[in-house]
Amino acid sequence: MSDKIRKYVLPCLPYLFAFWFFSKVGTAYRLAAGASFGEKLFGMGKTLGTAFQSYAPGLHGLDLLVGLSGAVVLYFVVQSKVKKAQKFRRDLEYGSARWGTEKDIKPFVDPKFEKNVILTGTEFLTTNTRPKNPANARNLNACVIGSSGSGKTRFWLTPQLLQAHSSYVVVDPKGGTLSQCGYFLQKKKGYKIKVFNTIDFSKSMHYNPMAYLKTESDILKFVNALIANTKGDGKEGDEFWTKAETLLYCALVAYIVFEGPEEERNMNTLVEMINSMEVREDDETFKNAVDYMFDGLAKRNPQHFAVRQYAKYKLASGKTAKSILISCGARLAPFDIAELREIMSYDELELDKLGDEKTALFFLISDTNTTYNFLVALALSSMFNMLCERADNKFGGRLPHHVRVLWDEAANTGQVPGLEKLVAVIRSREISLTLFYQAQSQCKALYKDNAETIMGNMDSVVFLGGREHSTIKEISESWLGKATISMQTEGRSRGQSESYSQNTQRLGRELMTMDELTTMDGNKCILQLRGLRPFFSPKYDLKKHPNYRYTAEYDSKRNAFHLERLLTRRLRLKPEEEYTVYEVDASDEDADILNYDDLDSADDFV
Repeated sequence: MSDKIRKYVLPCLPYLFAFWFFSKVGTAYRLAAGASFGEKLFGMGKTLGTAFQSYAPGLHGLDLLVGLSGAVVLYFVVQSKVKKAQKFRRDLEYGSARWGTEKDIKPFVDPKFEKNVILTGTEFLTTNTRPKNPANARNLNACVIGSSGSGKTRFWLTPQLLQAHSSYVVVDPKGGTLSQCGYFLQKKKGYKIKVFNTIDFSKSMHYNPMAYLKTESDILKFVNALIANTKGDGKEGDEFWTKAETLLYCALVAYIVFEGPEEERNMNTLVEMINSMEVREDDETFKNAVDYMFDGLAKRNPQHFAVRQYAKYKLASGKTAKSILISCGARLAPFDIAELREIMSYDELELDKLGDEKTALFFLISDTNTTYNFLVALALSSMFNMLCERADNKFGGRLPHHVRVLWDEAANTGQVPGLEKLVAVIRSREISLTLFYQAQSQCKALYKDNAETIMGNMDSVVFLGGREHSTIKEISESWLGKATISMQTEGRSRGQSESYSQNTQRLGRELMTMDELTTMDGNKCILQLRGLRPFFSPKYDLKKHPNYRYTAEYDSKRNAFHLERLLTRRLRLKPEEEYTVYEVDASDEDADILNYDDLDSADDFV
């Protein structure tokens, strides 16, 4: 039955029946003997059988009038009852909250198990973000909230990887998820595995954030992300210094990206330029090596983006410029470490191509030392922008393979500037983001006023358990709401004559109180899917997944992933592979980022 029939025809059937019935009554009245109303009404007993012998309604004017009048009276009676029911809302006076059922989630589940996102042990969500019925469309953005030990990795993150229906970007504390699922993804599903290891740089692929900077807009986004994630635990001081640093970073990075040789377009060059910028407070006419570089560039291209930004920085006095350089040096101190300099010399991650083919990128971070976690935020910031641009420019708006970002320990790995805008637009590009927090307050602490916007774009929110007060209160009051219940009170009095009373009243009660949420069974979780009732369901049992037998937990000897083998084999060339050989002349002065042809005299620079 079509929706139009169900919507327009079915509600009219009772009134059509009423019209038919009362038209037959009109026929019986018309055929009854007698002249007055009472005589005809009394005589209808003999003509009712004759009137109902035929199924066809009476076509006489009186018959039609009586039938129509009966249908109209029934309509007004029904409408009066409906309005009265809406006014009183029986059993819903103090709240209509209830738990979701299998019927509620059914329209959102794909019949094929492997094409679903696993939300709980009983609820799943199709990966098709464009279903036939637009009303059932949901984005794949999710937020998983659970205190330490609640099972964020085992019950939620690991099952997502075993589905193997998308490209994955995983922030993996301690590398446990890579060891668990790496073998399955690489050997059984043919995934390209990429690893950026901030725990041990000697066991990591190379990452160069400047490899993805193509325009002035990219440079500004990169600088903002760099400053946002290197400010430390304390608050930023005077805004002036941050803005001054931004000017200098934009100028230097633009020079490196647009003017420097390819092999020097990395963070190492930026650090070296900062280190070489000597400033003398008593001699503001003194020029360092970088000053000569920009002087030469200004002669060749006065309107160059780098020149314009550097000119603004040079407006500062010698003392102010020195303070700016000190601040820049302190901010870039981690990039001066030898291991990090080597790992960021060139790029192997190819963040912009994650959606071209099935790829799994793992960011291994330490759960005790957060010194280098900001690198993950830098990479994710570049990745979101590059994937969106690649989807629009090369694939007509949608990536060939959906990219799922599973960001564990999202509160301890920095922030992505403009994330509140990104989560709203990445769905159409076949990108989704899952944030893992120990408490909802962590998101508010990191993104301030934008936290509500970010959470509002998460169609799925899963609570695995915890005791944080604000989170528990938010779930109890906002997620679950109140249900109308009946409460029975009893009274008993003793005296010369004993009396007993019993009263029943209605009131509103939270679907789960804060106390009940705090003491929730460790095997249970709560799911809130946009537009549906909340679900109180069991957590997903990892051992029931069809691909569990390929995990390291099932067989640690056969299925364990060895990172060392990946890193030692990645540079081995096969006969059918194409590669390019570059010849580098170390004596070539043009390879130096400083173009000596820009100098008026060789004696200008010593």
